[in-house]
Amino acid sequence: MRQPASNTSNLTAQNRISKGMRSFQLYLGGNFIAACGEWLDMVALNWAVLAMTGSPVHLAIINACRLIPVFLLSIPAGILADRFDRRRLLLLLQASTTLLTLLIGLLFFLDSPFWLFAAAVCVRAVFQTMDPPIRNSMIPNLVPDDFIGRAIAMNTMALNLSRIIGPAIAGVLLATLETHEVIWLGAGGLVIELIALYLLRPVKEQGISSKGPLRDDVGEAFAFIKTKRTVQSLLLLAVVPMVFGFPYTSMLPVFVDQLMNLGPGGFGALLSVSAAGAVLGSVWLSLRKGQQHAGRWLITSVLGFGSSLLLFMFAGNFWLAAVMMFFVGLTGQTYRTMSRITMQMQVPDHLRGRIMSIALMDRGFMPLGAILIGTVATSFGALWAGVMMGAGCIVVTLAVLLTRRQIWHI
Repeated sequence: MRQPASNTSNLTAQNRISKGMRSFQLYLGGNFIAACGEWLDMVALNWAVLAMTGSPVHLAIINACRLIPVFLLSIPAGILADRFDRRRLLLLLQASTTLLTLLIGLLFFLDSPFWLFAAAVCVRAVFQTMDPPIRNSMIPNLVPDDFIGRAIAMNTMALNLSRIIGPAIAGVLLATLETHEVIWLGAGGLVIELIALYLLRPVKEQGISSKGPLRDDVGEAFAFIKTKRTVQSLLLLAVVPMVFGFPYTSMLPVFVDQLMNLGPGGFGALLSVSAAGAVLGSVWLSLRKGQQHAGRWLITSVLGFGSSLLLFMFAGNFWLAAVMMFFVGLTGQTYRTMSRITMQMQVPDHLRGRIMSIALMDRGFMPLGAILIGTVATSFGALWAGVMMGAGCIVVTLAVLLTRRQIWHI
């Protein structure tokens, strides 16, 4: 007996939703494991460079090597994401990143000079820079349209869980293993994600842009931004915390060492506490329906982020520092996730890679901030560098709000 057309349609929709959720869960699991591995790598990297050179400037340089390619390659990555299969692009990028991570571990094992080590980090950053625009633009292809916002928040929550687990594990491992061994373990997480990406099958057809001249692709993206004042405001506001606030992850070894006299275990613990706050913010956003008053939440969270950083610098003991670092993670991640969700919901699929690549260029401001803050820390001490981070974030955010008051009403 033939089923009614409406029932058949309902079954088809339910099957697509079920398939989409299974696909997204596979993606989420692989991404979580890889992110844990990347945190192992980053904690080992930062701590080893500080131990090797004893210089905040060298620490800022190595993080600049990780992030400066964002300015050069983010938009080309967005163009690729709109022109070609996003899953296959991610497979290629992850394979390259895995091989270079193994090479960086080998350079540590061989006690290579700092410049060679920095060069390898910079080459790896070429592939890592191209990953986020493609990855962010692929998420809407994995889930139904009405689940996109929650999927982005859930993905962010998984990444923040990795920020708790990864640094905590790294702090323990650095006390028991050599640096190159910790980095190689991090590469193992990338291998697991490669397997997950290979098995992954998107459930929604990707919108492919026309393969005309590259100049036209870039022009189409900027023309869209020109007509969308909300997108303009989101892009402008994103620069503030990236310059003044988020370099704290790179400079935290300096603050932990010079202001609190803690070792790698304390460094890893504070990163984990920050991640715990970020997870709480992500959970709230994953449960929140709609994007009402997004602008007010964005401004409030950035101001809270700067205030928490400022208070962290004057914490007299580990426990007070941990409380402040929890709020740093909570407010910082609430801002970043809500900004990404708001952006994604306003962009058509055939433009998503390019628009997200432009949005994710805000990461490129982090090394500039890190170098500035590292220079201040070297010249005037870690405390003044930290004060500049927190106060700068607050003052510049208020200045942006005064000049573009429509941000408050997004």
